[in-house]
Amino acid sequence: MKVAFATQDEQRVDAHFGWAKHLAIYDVTPEGFSFVQTFHFGEDLAEDGNEDKLAPKLDAIHDCAILYVAAIGGSGAARVVAMKIHPIKVPQPEPILDILEKLQEVLKGTPPPWLRKALVKGQEVTHDFEE
Repeated sequence: MKVAFATQDEQRVDAHFGWAKHLAIYDVTPEGFSFVQTFHFGEDLAEDGNEDKLAPKLDAIHDCAILYVAAIGGSGAARVVAMKIHPIKVPQPEPILDILEKLQEVLKGTPPPWLRKALVKGQEVTHDFEE
C-alpha cells in the first residue's frame, strides 16, 4: 500500500496539503516499508484560493491509499476522499519514519476497518458467492 506524507523538510509530516513543498511517497507492508519517491513543488504555495495548485499534488498521490498531513482544507479533503484516499491529520509535526513504523505494526495485527478498506485500493475486488 502506498502512503503519502505532506512535508516541508522531507523528514516530518509538518505541512498543510495545499502548501506542502514536498510529498514523500512510501510503500508499506506488514513486513516493512520502502521509499518510493518525493514529489517537489514550487515555492509559491501561499493560501490564495487557487484550487488549480492542488491538481499536480492530486496527480502525485493518485495511487496512494493514505495521505498524512498537518492540515487540509475542505475542498482538498473532498477531492482526496473522492479519489478513495484516506486523509489523516497529525496534531503536531511527527517524523515520517515514526509514522511508518507504527503503521507497519498495525498492519501486522488486525487493522481497523478503514485501514483494511485502504489496503485493497487499486486491487480488483472479487466476490466469491459460493462461500
